[in-house]
Amino acid sequence: MKKEGKSVADAELVHQKVRDGYAEIAKGNGCGCGSERTSSDELVRQIGYSTEELSVVPEGANMGLSCGNPTAIASLKVGEIVLDLGSGGGFDVFIAGKKVGPRGRAIGVDMTAEMLAKARRNIDTYREQTGLDNVEFRLGEMEHLPVADGSIDVVISNCVVNLSPDKPQVWREIARVLKPGGRVAVSDLALLKPLPSAVREMVEALVGCVAGAVLVDETRRMMTEAGLADIELVSTPDYIQAKADWNDPLYRKIMEHLPADAEPRDYITSLGATARKPAR
Repeated sequence: MKKEGKSVADAELVHQKVRDGYAEIAKGNGCGCGSERTSSDELVRQIGYSTEELSVVPEGANMGLSCGNPTAIASLKVGEIVLDLGSGGGFDVFIAGKKVGPRGRAIGVDMTAEMLAKARRNIDTYREQTGLDNVEFRLGEMEHLPVADGSIDVVISNCVVNLSPDKPQVWREIARVLKPGGRVAVSDLALLKPLPSAVREMVEALVGCVAGAVLVDETRRMMTEAGLADIELVSTPDYIQAKADWNDPLYRKIMEHLPADAEPRDYITSLGATARKPAR
């Protein structure tokens, strides 16, 4: 049995590498951005998060793992049910919960138990800060979401889909769980041109969302084949430039494996991807 060119065993190996890497980040033994918390806050402000949005995020939920603001491009409305794929410490779930209010709900799904535990520990702080009891976190994989068919108004995800060894299945799952007329807003890393093989093989690049990234046109193809419509893809290179400017350890390693006259932003971009599930 093959999954988009990978065997089941190969796919599980990728999952395990990601679990191990993000488990270390959750324990505080690593950082997705290779910087202090203050720099993590600087980064998310630079890529579109407001001070008001960050005010509801419990301490420690922002681990510098963002590459865009999917809650903003989703234009969340009061009363909506939102699903965050790869929710980590709950950063975007808590922001989404405040936006959808007491009649809405924000659900996070993550396959790393340590991340899930961290997010659940943050729920009490979120309740105290907002007065809301409208967030939850579920253990699961993006390829097999623990969510009922047609039950979600909006799917969001932040720098996670490219970690999947079976991205077409992730997009099919997104289409499955969305209500007719529901929408998806994903911030992710994508490629402007193929990466050198040395970069693709780096485990650090995999955990940092780089090695698994695909070309922008490939993302459009997968979304279309999943049955999504009104697809819009917007490239924003500011994130990549910020990582390079801050001398991020991962991006230093990437630069070591690029041609002498090249920079990471020549290959990689932050991509905002939005679409809708056609109404019946």
